[in-house]
Amino acid sequence: MLAPRLWRTVTPLSREKPAPGGSMDAIGTGSSPEGEWRKQGEASRGVSLISRVGAWISANRSILGILAIVAVLAIAAIALRNLTAEVRYDAVMAAFDATGTTSIALAVLFTLISFVGLTFYDVGALSYIGRKLSYGAVAATAFCAYAVGNTAGFGPLSGGAIRYRGYSRLGLSPEEIAKVIAFVTLAFGLGLATLACLGILAVGPELAPQLGLSPLLLQAIAFVGLLPVAALLVAGRSGRPLRFGRFAVRLPGSALIVRQFLATAVDVGASAAVLYVLLPPGEIGFASFACIYAVAIGIGVLSHVPAGLGVFETVIVAALGRTVDVDQVLGALVLYRVIYYLLPLLCAAVFVSLAELRGALAGRMGTEVRSAGRRLAPPVLATLALLLGMMLILSSVTPTPTERLDALQAFVPLFIVEGAHFLTSLLGLALLVMARGLSQRLDGAWLGTILVTLATIVMSLVQAIAIHEAALLVFFALALAASRREFDRPASMLRQALTGPRLAAITTICVSAVIVLFFVYRDVDYSHELWWQFEFASEAPRSLRAMLGITIFASAVAMWSLVRPAVGRVAPPSAPELARAVAIVGTQDDADGNLVRSGDKSLLFSEDGRAFVMYARRNRSMIALFDPIGARDAWPALIWQFIEMSRANGCRAVFYQVGPDALSLYADAGMRAFRLGELAMIDLARFDLAGGKRAGLRQAKARGQRDGLTFAIVDTADVPSTYGEIAAVSDAWLAGHRTGEKAFSLGAFDRDYVCSQPVAVLRREGRIVAFANLLVTATGVEASVDLMRFHPEAPGGAMDFLFVQLLEHLKAQGFRRFNMGMAPLSGMSGRHHAPIWDRIGTALFEHGEKYYNFKGLRAFKAKFHPDWRPRYMTTSGAISPALALVDATLLIGGGLKRVVRR
Repeated sequence: MLAPRLWRTVTPLSREKPAPGGSMDAIGTGSSPEGEWRKQGEASRGVSLISRVGAWISANRSILGILAIVAVLAIAAIALRNLTAEVRYDAVMAAFDATGTTSIALAVLFTLISFVGLTFYDVGALSYIGRKLSYGAVAATAFCAYAVGNTAGFGPLSGGAIRYRGYSRLGLSPEEIAKVIAFVTLAFGLGLATLACLGILAVGPELAPQLGLSPLLLQAIAFVGLLPVAALLVAGRSGRPLRFGRFAVRLPGSALIVRQFLATAVDVGASAAVLYVLLPPGEIGFASFACIYAVAIGIGVLSHVPAGLGVFETVIVAALGRTVDVDQVLGALVLYRVIYYLLPLLCAAVFVSLAELRGALAGRMGTEVRSAGRRLAPPVLATLALLLGMMLILSSVTPTPTERLDALQAFVPLFIVEGAHFLTSLLGLALLVMARGLSQRLDGAWLGTILVTLATIVMSLVQAIAIHEAALLVFFALALAASRREFDRPASMLRQALTGPRLAAITTICVSAVIVLFFVYRDVDYSHELWWQFEFASEAPRSLRAMLGITIFASAVAMWSLVRPAVGRVAPPSAPELARAVAIVGTQDDADGNLVRSGDKSLLFSEDGRAFVMYARRNRSMIALFDPIGARDAWPALIWQFIEMSRANGCRAVFYQVGPDALSLYADAGMRAFRLGELAMIDLARFDLAGGKRAGLRQAKARGQRDGLTFAIVDTADVPSTYGEIAAVSDAWLAGHRTGEKAFSLGAFDRDYVCSQPVAVLRREGRIVAFANLLVTATGVEASVDLMRFHPEAPGGAMDFLFVQLLEHLKAQGFRRFNMGMAPLSGMSGRHHAPIWDRIGTALFEHGEKYYNFKGLRAFKAKFHPDWRPRYMTTSGAISPALALVDATLLIGGGLKRVVRR
C-alpha cells in the first residue's frame, strides 16, 4: 500500500512468480471471480444507507462537533442554574474579593508544585524510550505543553502538537515523539484513575454523603477500578509484554510505573490543593475533596469541551454544594481558573519572550532551552490571545464596579463609554479569530493582533478603568513584540478560514458568555426597552448589546468559515505550468521530481515561483508527492500554502514519501509523521563489483553477457525513433502481469512522458527485450529509474544485468548517487515499545507475503548494498494514518475497482 515506483516492486530473479505489476496498492487484494463480484454488489446495497449516513457525518463533522459542544454546555448550564438558584453575582464577587493573600500565595505555590510534577510525565516517557535530554529542555517543553494544552487543547494548540514542535528540535524522531505523547497520555489517565480509586477506598464513608451514594457501593466501585492497575503493575514487574492478538506492548518496569504514579500524585494532589486552599474552611477533608477533584477533572477531559469549561465547575458545585456555600465555591473556582490556567500561560509567554531575547541572555539560558522556547512562541502566544479574548468577552457581559462608573461619569461622556464597551466585546472576539493566525505564524496576524491589543488597552481603560486587564494586554503586546521574528509567514488573514476545533472553542467561549450574562442579571426582568436604555447605571442593557454584537460577529465568522467556496483547483497542469515545474526540477539534485513530467498531478507553486508541490486528490485527502521541489527557503511557506488550500477544499493535507530532514517544517505546520519504509540510495563513488559480497552481481553480469544481452542508453532525442519497440515490450509486460497502468507516484507508459528522458535498453540479437526510463536532472548528481519492463522472452536475470550495467555507466558519467526507491514497511520497529503504527507495518512486512513481496523487494535492493534512508508520510489534524494511506493507495492504483480486481 505504500506504492513505490513500478519497477521497484519487481523481484527480477523470480520468473516463476509474476511481479505484482505495481506497488503497495496490491496489499489486501487478489483475483476475484465473477460470482464474488455479484455477492459484493448485493452486500453493497445492504450497506448503502450506512455508507451515505457515514459520508454525511464526515462531510458535516465540524458543524456536528460544534452542536455537540453546545449541547454539553447547555446541559451544564441547566445543571448550574439549578444548583445556583439562590446564588447572586454580588455574593460570588464578594467571596472572590474576600479570599486572603495567604490563600492566594499558597495556591500559587501549589500550582508551581503541580507543574513541576507534570514535567516528570515527560521525563518518565523519555526514560521509557531510552532517550536522555537535559531536564531544562524537557521541563521547558513540558511546561509549555501543559500550559497551552490545559487552556486550549485542540489542533496546533494541543499538548501533543507542542511536544512535536519542541522535541523535534531536540533530535527526537517522529516515532519517539509519538511514544512520548502516548506514554504521557496513558500515564495521566491511569494515574488519575488510580488516585481517585485509592482515595475513595480510604475516605469512602466520608465522601459518600457528598455524592448521595452508599459507602459500600462507592468502595466496591473503587476496588474494581484498581484491579486493572494492579494487573498492570504485576505485568510490569514480570517484564512480560502485554499482548493483544499478534501485537504486544512492552510495559514500563515496575519502578518506572511507581515513579509515574508518584508524579501523578504530586500533580493531582497539588492542583487539587490549589482549589482547596481557595475554598473557605468546611466540613470536607482534603482527601475527600481530592477524590471529587480527580473525578471532576476526568469528566471535564471526557467532555471534549476546551479546558472542560463549565463541565468541571458543574461537578465541583454539585459535589460541594452540600457542605460549602455555593457562592464561595463559585468565587474560588473563578480564582482557581486564573491561578492554575492563566498564570502558567503567562509564565510560558515570559519564557518564550526571554528565549527570543537570546542575545542579551546567551550566557544565562542553555542553547537547548532557548531553542525550545523560540520554537514554542507561536502556540503559546496564540493560546494567550485566546484566553485574553475570552477575558474581554466575559468582561463585556459583567457589570463594572460602581466606584469606577462614578469616576468615569465625572470625566468621560456616556456615548464614549457605551461605544468603548461595545467595541471591547468585538475586539475580544477579534483576538479569538487572530489566535489562529498567530498559531500559524502569519505576519498579518501578528500585526493585526498588535493593533487590536493596543486598541483594547485604550478601550478597557475608557469603558471601566480596568487596570488589571490593561496590564495583561500590555504584557501581551510586549511578548508579541519580543517574538516578532517568529511570525514571518506573509499570508493574509482573510484567506484563513477557521477550522472546526477553532469554531468549537469560540462557540464554547460565546455560549459561556451567554450563561454568565443570564447568571449575572438573573434578577433583571427582561423587556424590549432594555435595548434602548443608555445610562451610566444601566449595566444590563450595555451587556445585552455587547452580547448581541458578539453573537452577530461570531455567527458571521462561523458562516464564512463553513460555507465559503473552496479555493484552488485539482486539475492537470497547463503546458506553461508544466514547463515551469520541469525547469525547477532541472535545477535540483533529486531526480524524483521528474515524475511531474507524467502530467497527472496538479501543481501548487510558491508565491515567488521558486518551488512547487505536485499533488492529487482522493476522497477527502489532498496528497502531495514528496517534499516540495525547489528552493529550500521557500518550503516552509509552501507547506503551509498546501495545507491551507487543502482545508479550503474540505480535505486533509497529506505529504507522501518525505525525508527526515524537513520533518521539523511539517511539525511547525501541525502535521504528524508516520514511517512508510526506507529509501535505498547507492553511493556510486563506492560502487564496484570487487569483493566477495559483490559475487552475485558479477555472476549476473557474466550471465547476461553469455545470453547475448547488450546494454545501451538511448538519448532523449533518439527515444521517439525507438518508441515502437519500447512500447511493444511494455504491452507484453502488462499482458503478462495482467495489470494496467498506475498513476501518481508511478509513471504510466505515455509517449510524451517516456520520450522526455533518456531510456536504458537491453537488446538481444538486435531486438529490445527490456528497458528502463531514466530520471536525471541537469545537475548530474542523482539518477533514478521509473518504468522498468521486460519482454517475456527476455532471459532470466535480465533485470539484474541491466542494473549492474546501468550503475557502472552512471558512475562513469560522473553521477554521485543512484536512487533505487523505497522498500515499503522496511525499517519499522517491531519491538514491544514501538508505536502501534510501526508494529502493524512490521507484522505486514513479516507475514504479508501472500499479498505483496515485501521481503523480496528489500532483498533485491539489498544486493546492491545501498544506504537506507527513512521515508515518512505526514498528515494534518488527528486523522488516522491508515485512512490517508488507503487514499494514497487508491490514487496510485487507479481506484477501488482496479485495486480489488488485481
